[in-house]
Amino acid sequence: MAKILQPDLCVIGGGSGGLTVAAAALSLGASVVLIERDKMGGDCLNYGCVPSKSLIASAKRAQYMRTSTSFGIAAEDPKINFGRVNEHVHGVIADIAPHDSVERFEGLGATVLQGEAKFVDPKTVKVGDQEVKARRFVIATGSRPMTPPIPGLGDIEYHTNETIFNLTRKPQHLIIVGGGPIGMEMAQAHRRLGSNVTVLEMQAPLANDDPEFTEIALKHIRREGVDIREGVKVTQVAPKAKNIAVTIETKSGETEEIVGSHLLLAAGRKPNVEALDLEKGKIKFDGRGVKVNKGLKSSNKRVYAIGDVAGGLQFTHVAGYHGGLVVRNALYRLPIKNDTSIIPWATYTDPEIANVGFTEADARKKYGDKFKVLRWSFAENDRARAEHVEEGLLKVITTPSGRILGAGAVGKNAGELINIYALAVANKMKIGAFTKMVAPYPTQFEIAKRIAVEFYKDKVDHPVLKFLLELNRTLG
Repeated sequence: MAKILQPDLCVIGGGSGGLTVAAAALSLGASVVLIERDKMGGDCLNYGCVPSKSLIASAKRAQYMRTSTSFGIAAEDPKINFGRVNEHVHGVIADIAPHDSVERFEGLGATVLQGEAKFVDPKTVKVGDQEVKARRFVIATGSRPMTPPIPGLGDIEYHTNETIFNLTRKPQHLIIVGGGPIGMEMAQAHRRLGSNVTVLEMQAPLANDDPEFTEIALKHIRREGVDIREGVKVTQVAPKAKNIAVTIETKSGETEEIVGSHLLLAAGRKPNVEALDLEKGKIKFDGRGVKVNKGLKSSNKRVYAIGDVAGGLQFTHVAGYHGGLVVRNALYRLPIKNDTSIIPWATYTDPEIANVGFTEADARKKYGDKFKVLRWSFAENDRARAEHVEEGLLKVITTPSGRILGAGAVGKNAGELINIYALAVANKMKIGAFTKMVAPYPTQFEIAKRIAVEFYKDKVDHPVLKFLLELNRTLG
């Protein structure tokens, strides 16, 4: 039996959340044991954000070539080498991997154990023959793709986000089950890279976003040739020659068979908790993950859970946010609160969709009619006109007094535009602060000031203010 390790922190999971905790704790002089059973960097680096955005980047370059006519450049149908696209995707992973590697964290002073972590009692975790008795434990094991109970799945080869980025040959016809962010991002990217694509969604695609935004995004994606079927249930899959036959049923009870070359399952995720023996650690959990309080502590007060496994919002930046909170409390006993109201999110379709804080629907539930909705179209922005990306909309939700409750956008660079509103929501800023800002011309960010001035149009009847508002509208 190896010597029992007794660090300040034992972090279970080497994904974005676990690595955030480990790096921060080490920089503050704490001793850390980091446990990872598979690949360092976790889902985000190896199967999620990094490869998906790299694939999307390749797809955008192809689309630029097809849509250059309006800029005075002859359009071309790009010749796509899917094997080289795959090399680009994995090259980006390889470039980032050293930052998340075992070698880097050992160099920072961590003890890195590679293997399956299991609780043997409330104070002890075991990895192989090695026991760890830490002052505090952090479970950061993430989540994995959920396999829906579709008859026939065991008879075919299908893909999830953990395997789709290994393809080196273009899918002729990619069928995607699930119209959430992963499904729609992959649908548009593969269509732009030359595949036929069909999306099958039981409810409404991108249902967690503002319907005004999704209408604009989905219209664009359909126009590019993605076949989106909503309100359909997949009832059967089966091999058909060298292809895959997917049987669907509509809400009216009609059935149809769709035949494709590849099948991607993007119908949700489930937490990685089964192998941890949480019962032995006196840690409560359910199908959504480890049960935690607002301070991210589990039922075992020496054990925290962060990121996807904590059962809340499933974003890489949430795991990082959780990690920062936990380090403060675990090492310095500073009070913390997991505030989900300040978390932004973005879907990287083209156009992008991004949100932070209250949506219009959220505000109506809580405030009735006692809130304001400010809207500004990208079509009234000179930079958007210059780049022919006028299809876009910014909405800002405020209290009657002007405090910013939330914001959302659809359009080019919406994921970048939302950052300033994430700052505003987190710091309870008022919309008036944006009227004092000077944005460089011409940038999309001018929209943030234009929409702020609109807040005051009903406030006073002063002729000078009326003139400024009219000038604001004229200048766009």
